[in-house]
Amino acid sequence: MTASGRVQTKRVYDPPSRLDGRRILVDGLWPRGVDRKAARINEWARDLAPSTRLRRWFGHDPARWPEFQTRYRAELRTRWDRLAWLADLAWRGPLTLVYAAQDSDHNNARALRRLVTERLRRRGTRRGATTR
Repeated sequence: MTASGRVQTKRVYDPPSRLDGRRILVDGLWPRGVDRKAARINEWARDLAPSTRLRRWFGHDPARWPEFQTRYRAELRTRWDRLAWLADLAWRGPLTLVYAAQDSDHNNARALRRLVTERLRRRGTRRGATTR
């Protein structure tokens, strides 16, 4: 399985699937109208959500997407251990980053997925280099 195939994103309002593997909610607020049990969230990683200030600035405006990713990455610099945790979960099996935003292309879960898959690729490269 490729690094990008180990991590997927899924809207919390979509039905859970056994193929989701570990389901981690990566929003700062619990999604409206979602029953905690029905959502089958394994963990709520509030600390990986963008700050309120960044979220409000972005407003899910696709024109701000590139800058949002840059600013979000900067915010996450103090939480690299949590990104490593996500990469470790994905290394062990399927991982689904769950979000509530309506826009499936421009949201923090997509940005996080990119960061986690980058870590997985580096990890795979290091492991491959040491086993030869």
